[in-house]
Amino acid sequence: MSCLFCERKEFVLENEAGYAIYDENPVSLGHMLIIPKKHVTHFFEADENLRIKLFELVDIAKRMLDNQYHPDGYNIGMNCGEMAGQSIMHLHIHLIPRYQGDTTDPKGGIRGVIPEKMHY
Repeated sequence: MSCLFCERKEFVLENEAGYAIYDENPVSLGHMLIIPKKHVTHFFEADENLRIKLFELVDIAKRMLDNQYHPDGYNIGMNCGEMAGQSIMHLHIHLIPRYQGDTTDPKGGIRGVIPEKMHY
């Protein structure tokens, strides 16, 4: 089985368990993906140690993006399963920098995955 993320050899950041790259279809400037080196389909298949190591990379990536782009906030998210929007069946964590004015009303944040549920 061929996997886009398993075959990846160039990274922006890495540790022993995973790596970080810029998203090829970014939602915002600096949008990154944190990906395990080991093939794991989604978050609920990852063991505790892998989860810890991946979130260490999230922290490192956030500090890098803070220094580089100075965003005003972040969304962190994962799609687990096809019905949740997962298109590459290899765990990846989206780290999405947010900037003042990037949307008219950011209230609801990730609730926007179902647009009619975003505003409450």
